[in-house]
Amino acid sequence: MKNLTLLFAIILSGTVMFAQNDKRSIPSANVKTLNGGSFNTSELNNDGKPMIINFWATWCSPCKRELNNIAEVYDEWVEETGVKIVAISIDDARNMGKVAPYVNGKGWEYEVYIDPNGDFKRAMNVNNVPHTFLVNGNGEIVWQHNSYSEGDEDELYELTKKLAKGEEISH
Repeated sequence: MKNLTLLFAIILSGTVMFAQNDKRSIPSANVKTLNGGSFNTSELNNDGKPMIINFWATWCSPCKRELNNIAEVYDEWVEETGVKIVAISIDDARNMGKVAPYVNGKGWEYEVYIDPNGDFKRAMNVNNVPHTFLVNGNGEIVWQHNSYSEGDEDELYELTKKLAKGEEISH
């Protein structure tokens, strides 16, 4: 019963952390660049520095609020931690034409890709957006968070700073 209660608490919080031996690498999937090219996610890296992968959609208000709030402080994050943010739009083929105008209109400095067939989304076990993953300098997913509330980006930044200093993220 304790295990069930703990599992329920983790699900409700929207945050899942991996134990040391449960770290996993970024899976390989083909996604689209904003100009229509193809990119394989196995090539995502940040030269040994932390990386944030954020799944979002143009129709998702909390997603846009999260990425817009981070955009306001992104330069500071990069300067202090070297972090790179990769935004993965899950907009389907019908809506993928809305992604580039939105991103360009907001002036995001993130790498942005589109996953119109949901291949990367499925490989990462993303069921709904926003869904954020924190990746350490070794390319291992060490933390994830599902949903967004104002201020969640502060926790993400604190965890990113720990990773940048070479610290482990613990429960």
